[in-house]
Amino acid sequence: MLQDILTFFEKRSFGVCAYLGERLNISISKIRLFFIYSSFLAVGFPLIFYFMAAFVLDIRNYIKRIRIFDF
Repeated sequence: MLQDILTFFEKRSFGVCAYLGERLNISISKIRLFFIYSSFLAVGFPLIFYFMAAFVLDIRNYIKRIRIFDF
């Protein structure tokens, strides 16, 4: 049951932590913990960064899909 819940959230997450983890070669769980702890300390500012990064990554993936089909 716990694995089903984790799979649900990982499929529907924005992929920001995974992207940063791959680029910086850091564990994804450490990045997630950083966002959680820093959002409590900085009164939600990291959440703003997280959503902005998710928006940029989504646009970036959208542009890549368009270029694949563009001749």
